[in-house]
Amino acid sequence: MASTLSKIQTWLFTLLRMAIGWHFLYEGMDKLWTPDWTAAGYFERSRWILAPVFHWIAAHESLMFICDAVTIAGLIGIGLFLMLGLKTKIICLAGVTFLAVVTVIHPPLIGYDFGIPAEGQYLLVNKNIIELIALLVLAWIPDSEMPGIDYLLKHRPKFNHTPEEKDFKTLYTDHFKTGRESRRHFLKGLISVPFLGAFTAMLIRKNAWESIEEKNLMDVVTSASVKSFRFSGLQDLKARVPVSAIGHMRLSRLILGGNLIGGWAHARDLIYVSKLVKAYHHRDKVFETMLLAEKCGINTLLTNPLLSGVIQEYWRRNIGKIQFISDCGGDDLLERVRVSIDAGASACYVQGEKADTLVREGKIDQIAQALELIKGSGLPAGIGGHYIETIRACVDASLEPDFWVKTLHHHDYWSVQPQEEHDNVYCRKPAETIAFMQTLDQPWIAFKILAAGAITPESGFRYAFESGADFICVGMYDFQIVEDTNLVTDLLKLKFDRERRWWA
Repeated sequence: MASTLSKIQTWLFTLLRMAIGWHFLYEGMDKLWTPDWTAAGYFERSRWILAPVFHWIAAHESLMFICDAVTIAGLIGIGLFLMLGLKTKIICLAGVTFLAVVTVIHPPLIGYDFGIPAEGQYLLVNKNIIELIALLVLAWIPDSEMPGIDYLLKHRPKFNHTPEEKDFKTLYTDHFKTGRESRRHFLKGLISVPFLGAFTAMLIRKNAWESIEEKNLMDVVTSASVKSFRFSGLQDLKARVPVSAIGHMRLSRLILGGNLIGGWAHARDLIYVSKLVKAYHHRDKVFETMLLAEKCGINTLLTNPLLSGVIQEYWRRNIGKIQFISDCGGDDLLERVRVSIDAGASACYVQGEKADTLVREGKIDQIAQALELIKGSGLPAGIGGHYIETIRACVDASLEPDFWVKTLHHHDYWSVQPQEEHDNVYCRKPAETIAFMQTLDQPWIAFKILAAGAITPESGFRYAFESGADFICVGMYDFQIVEDTNLVTDLLKLKFDRERRWWA
């Protein structure tokens, strides 16, 4: 049968088939050689029509093991067969099926692309859709028209001794000994061999380079730490963070700090840190971090009401259900309380710096009005403070919040200098704070417990819990969440030498 494609079309389609095969094969080999690779996270982040099914699969280790094995084998098999040009039509349809499933899990639609790396914003058409359409086109082309194993099998000599066929000697001579056409068929049939050789050589070189690079990183030690950086993932999680109650609110003992969204960071003389935090925490990274926190049992984030739109979008896109405590920070306290209530805050408190200022200016009545407004809405109401004098003044004024939010950290770090001009001390009187907070019969959320990174979590967390804090609020990057969770769960199993009773 005469070819329906021109030579240029034939070779272009062949290159397209091998390019897609190269991509599939590489993805499969990369996952095969990646320790502990799993598609569980990809399934868990699904938000479209079959999301419950994928979530259910991800929750069952045995099913996920099968899916991972099928994914790796499928990618390698489809990629290899496409490059070889073997069973092309069937393999193209298998590739279409695989890409269709991937698309259903995470469609390139607005609002469904959370946390999925992509080379740009495509709206509806992404790389998977393009490859899917390309494979449909390739499946429509007869196997025998594109160079590859299918082509070679189609044009192999037929050894038949019927009168209608040539005798064996003539057939052998035509196709193998002197036949120029047969040699051309043979070369076209094995056209993928050089490409497979190049792929193998590049893959070996890549893995050799990565092995050398990893060894160098592990061998080179600085005065502070090794250069290699591995952070704990969910597979390292020991247990979820325990919860307690403030009013009707169930609150995790570890609370996620609001600088995740706001980007502000106390960092002494390092004036670039806030910009760095904002650059790292783009919208999808914020969502990914909050979801990771929820999986670790951290069910609450503390933030400013003006930033609540990010959390509302997180809820609206059905990514998670993390609740937030609003600090009601801003010039107009009562207005910020109303904004917080309307935004869906689970609890509100008078932000520490604001409370410090109002007490200093003799305007405690405004704090009382805020408490009344918050409680009137049915939410737990709190009072914050950087200074223990603020807490004392509110107690002396007979204010009765549902909880307190007070700074707490020790002074056992080298850069501690309790001077007003230095942004490095946040609890100036820790001993007095501990002693006075022991007299209060409301739950206490401690914050600034690491003195903006000057104190290690191991030291700061234990000091806060031993000193009477019921909850701790900590700003965390995604790579710190599992480690901090494990630290908190381990600490809470200990019997502290703690005078203040735990708020259960």
